[in-house]
Amino acid sequence: MLWMVLDALPKPELDANSTEPLYRQLAAWLRAGIASGRLKSGERLPATRELAQYLGLNRATVSAAYALLDEDHLLSGHVGKGSFVRANLPEPIQANAGPYPAAAISFTTSRPAANLFPVDAFRRSCLEVLDSPQVSQILQLGSPQGYTPLRHYLLEQARLSGMAAPGDDILITSGCQQALDLVQRLIAADRPGPVAIEDPVYAGIRNVFPQPSLSVPVTDSGVDLDALEHVLATRRPRALVLTPSFQNPTGSTMPLAARRRVVDLAHQAGCLLIENDIYSDLRYTGEPLPALKQLDPHGNVLVLKSFSKAAFPGLRVGWIIGPRPAIARLIEIRQWCDLHTDQLSQAVLLRFAESGRLDSHRRQICTSGAARLAAVLRACAAYLPPGSRFTRPEGGMNLWVELPAPLDAAALLDEAVRRGVSYLPGSVFAVNTPAPHALRLSFAGLEPRDIEEGLRLLGRVCAEPRIPIYEPETALV
Repeated sequence: MLWMVLDALPKPELDANSTEPLYRQLAAWLRAGIASGRLKSGERLPATRELAQYLGLNRATVSAAYALLDEDHLLSGHVGKGSFVRANLPEPIQANAGPYPAAAISFTTSRPAANLFPVDAFRRSCLEVLDSPQVSQILQLGSPQGYTPLRHYLLEQARLSGMAAPGDDILITSGCQQALDLVQRLIAADRPGPVAIEDPVYAGIRNVFPQPSLSVPVTDSGVDLDALEHVLATRRPRALVLTPSFQNPTGSTMPLAARRRVVDLAHQAGCLLIENDIYSDLRYTGEPLPALKQLDPHGNVLVLKSFSKAAFPGLRVGWIIGPRPAIARLIEIRQWCDLHTDQLSQAVLLRFAESGRLDSHRRQICTSGAARLAAVLRACAAYLPPGSRFTRPEGGMNLWVELPAPLDAAALLDEAVRRGVSYLPGSVFAVNTPAPHALRLSFAGLEPRDIEEGLRLLGRVCAEPRIPIYEPETALV
């Protein structure tokens, strides 16, 4: 059945970074197939688990897409039989239409506010690079390890902060996502075996590692240490992927003692520790904490960094710091992926950093972020229904909300969009533990007044007398 659908439709181009949730993108793909006649009346669609595995999605994402089309009377579900294209379809069917317009206030995307980009300062950096004597060389094909002057700059900064040990090296990547992909390839080639990840976790991490992944619950203080110790002892993962500072989606941060214990546990278990450290520069209150890499005396940590969150996401410049032999293997793997690197964007970012403009921009981002974080915490306390729980991060871009049972965050989303506010339900980030009552709020890209209005609207949706509720036995088709 899956192959009949795939033969009828081109594979969807799903963008996890889009402001449009993945389940709506998937629903639009199916809607287009129905509108074109490629998916015919009465045709049975793949099981949610089957399609989720093929597309690398969470099963709940597929279920939500099917439910959306069912509400539009395009699909019908039959218990024990599956989901079918309706025999009597409404006319006309618009291929790209959704049931509601895009929400005016969107908490869906974890990215910086575009109106804070220092465009004039960035333009000066571009012109300085283009006017430099090195411009012809910069425009040539770049080394697979990255633009050499930027590597030297970042490695020196890392050594001064204690992030890089004397035997460490650095690899520039096309953002953090490519870094994750390269590390996954390294593990598969050199350390085959299961990988442990956080639960809930950003979908870009969950989807890059082969299924099924081992999962470790995340608490308000980061990964659950007792659960981690149990997984390391009984399941023997070859690698562990953690975001210890302002974790996505929860916003949680591991305290210093927990960081030390994680480093020791991973070393004792012979487990490679991969630290996703792309949010730590976005600390608005409280004292900064050392990265896991800074606490590691064993050379057992690869740390992933990026300019995307504190500077410009569109330039796609990240990097990996780790022991020289591991970086050498990653360079070899990276060379066969894309051969060369984009030196121009790296040279511009280097100039932006060396000129002091990056530090100035970071200070502005943190000042703005502090106001936005304060606004979202105030609004959550004021407008969410009684019994709600939410994390209280000291930085980053996200916080995690758990609505009181039986409220179903995924089922509430359509009504929220009708009212003008959107978010990502917890099911988008779940690995092995369902999160029907949870949702992520990404606040960094919104003005404080919009944050307050968005939470006010969400509170109204939750207070409606006839709202969808979570029913475990029928939540997944």
